[in-house]
Amino acid sequence: MSYYYGDEPPPYFSPEPYSAEVDQLDLVNMGQYNVQDAKTRFSELLNLVEHGEEVVIAKAGRPVARLVRIVPPTKRRLGFVKGQLPDDFLEPMGEEDLERWEAPIISSTPTP
Repeated sequence: MSYYYGDEPPPYFSPEPYSAEVDQLDLVNMGQYNVQDAKTRFSELLNLVEHGEEVVIAKAGRPVARLVRIVPPTKRRLGFVKGQLPDDFLEPMGEEDLERWEAPIISSTPTP
């Protein structure tokens, strides 16, 4: 026996019936709405999501999508150096410092 879902063409053919791995306890704790209900009550569903609830959208009784609240990112403090930087930090390097910077790295461990 073969199963086709809706008007999907053969590339979406499945040899077995659809099965979703959804924790039944999760479905009890969140509202599940079919597509038509979700379309007519979209503003209400967004209000539920805004207040922290999760909403599942189902197609023909089968869970397809989950609406969840977007958590805004926290503000990060710029900078990574603790303390104060010297006033000349952004100035070009002097000749002596530049020579040391460009010098080859010499390992402190002896090579065999």
